[in-house]
Amino acid sequence: MIIKILGSGCKNCGTLAENTKVALEETGVAAEVIKVTDIQEIMAYGVMSTPALVIDEKVVSFGKVLKPREIVKFLETAK
Repeated sequence: MIIKILGSGCKNCGTLAENTKVALEETGVAAEVIKVTDIQEIMAYGVMSTPALVIDEKVVSFGKVLKPREIVKFLETAK
């Protein structure tokens, strides 16, 4: 599984990345987490509001910082 955190590197983007790591630890899911800061690449996903969470090339959330338990739900449906 590949998870991407889309954002400029702001505090919210960092928090989403940390919450994603917590969710991965809780579920035991193995995934590569990639931070994407290039605005062109972010726009290619159709995302206009960051931070955004992409799981296996599917945008599952944008414009808000998800809590770990919210991310767990996305991880479970993506398996």
